[in-house]
Amino acid sequence: MPEIRSTKPVSKTSQSSTAINEEEFQEKTHKEIMVILFALMLAMLLSALDQTIVATALPRIATDLNGLNKLSWVATAYLLTSAISTPLFGKISDQFGRKKIFQTAIVIFLVGSALCGLAQNMNQLVVFRALQGIGAGGLMALSTTILGDVVSPRQRGKYLGYFGAVFAFSSVAGPLLGGFFTDSLSWRWVFYINIPLGIIALAVIAARLHLPVKHNKHNIDYVGALLLAASVTPIILATVWGGVTYPWASRTIIGLFVFGGLVQLAFIMWERRAKEAIIPMHLFKNDIFTVSMILSVLSGIAMFAAILFIPEYQQLVRGYSATKSGLLLLPLVLGMLVALITSGRLITKWGRYRIFPIVGTLITAFGLFLFSRLTLETSQLQLSIWMLILGLGIGSFMQVMTLAVQNSVPRSELGVATASATFFRSMGSALGGAIFGSILTNRLAYHLQQLLPHVSSQSANFAKNIQTGATSAIINKLPPSISHDIYQAFVLAFRDMFLLAIPVILLAFVVALFLREIPLRGKSSGPEIL
Repeated sequence: MPEIRSTKPVSKTSQSSTAINEEEFQEKTHKEIMVILFALMLAMLLSALDQTIVATALPRIATDLNGLNKLSWVATAYLLTSAISTPLFGKISDQFGRKKIFQTAIVIFLVGSALCGLAQNMNQLVVFRALQGIGAGGLMALSTTILGDVVSPRQRGKYLGYFGAVFAFSSVAGPLLGGFFTDSLSWRWVFYINIPLGIIALAVIAARLHLPVKHNKHNIDYVGALLLAASVTPIILATVWGGVTYPWASRTIIGLFVFGGLVQLAFIMWERRAKEAIIPMHLFKNDIFTVSMILSVLSGIAMFAAILFIPEYQQLVRGYSATKSGLLLLPLVLGMLVALITSGRLITKWGRYRIFPIVGTLITAFGLFLFSRLTLETSQLQLSIWMLILGLGIGSFMQVMTLAVQNSVPRSELGVATASATFFRSMGSALGGAIFGSILTNRLAYHLQQLLPHVSSQSANFAKNIQTGATSAIINKLPPSISHDIYQAFVLAFRDMFLLAIPVILLAFVVALFLREIPLRGKSSGPEIL
């Protein structure tokens, strides 16, 4: 979309101001970009790490705060508010400028982290986690958006790879740090560790990040924000509670989905006529944006099948600790790192990106197929090779959707477009965790009933315990013949789950074929003069 430039005469003062803005926006050197990138990666690490580091500490937290019945809300509250706030921060930053809004998001996150560490009961912790999630949504949305402000689309690919590396690193470092802090210091340090990292990020951003400041008058879409929150909340609650707290076919879960769907329709209708919409509906007329959003959802669903459930397999079937299962995920992380960095550099060199989600989804499908061949005799070396292949596939397309979207929208909508990609990927991750968790539980119940028909009541218990902490230590207390069949049922359930994940990623492959490619711009376009 071409930029709209004013034809009115510009005063000397305005010319001077515009010149400064354009000068500030000139392409930065690699050294300048790396300093800013360091701060952005730190901020994104805070948000990504907090999704994984808390999981290891949750049992100890529930014991200390006497709140086992509210344990799931510690994760759900964070997931809810971060998903809702992501597009809000993207739109607000487009309206009022990126730097101050980003700093505000970091401060909110740090205040929430400090309060979580000080929580004296479970109710307080849930509320403070919700506050922390609001800040996290801003960190996720604005980190990649700011990169789009300071780096040209042509050069952006290689730098976006570093962001993907942050996600890969956090998936391993989170459980390791969570276990270390919980066992050696206190679970409260799971939250306190954010504070020094956040302060460093704040200081670097304040000193080195210089972006054009906007002084235009804007209207905040309060009704759209309320409708977005009201539509996302029941959908996430349904995916979190479905198959765990309530059966999927229960009135509660069906009612939540129906209510969420109806409010989403109301949200779409409102946004179509809102002056400054939270998610402008006209963006979906852009086929690159629409295809990228669908890919973001599907990739989020498929990625969770790998990142979330491979460690669970290691712990449940192999009997490894959370720390060891995290370390054994390193081949997956290595594959992602290699693919992210390599694909980013090739995108920068060629100026093309479409081939990567096409090839990446096929490699990911092959990796999932390999995991669908699991047996009790599968060696750790085989698992490591399979994880490496899966990581190469995921890393090949993980950041491409963000790059494609940023390259296809005007700068005035860069924030909301980038935040939308993050939002849809987050929703996909939430759906993936819930859907594949339910598949795993149901298939486990089926295989236990087939292998142990005489203890069908135990089958139901073990199927339920997969989401509430069943361990190999518990299973090993049973007679060897029974424990062997239970482990076999687990393996078969994991095989089924990985097999059913293949159609999802193949659907992503088909969608990727429709991703239209436009050449990446060599330079970032300057700020629009309205």
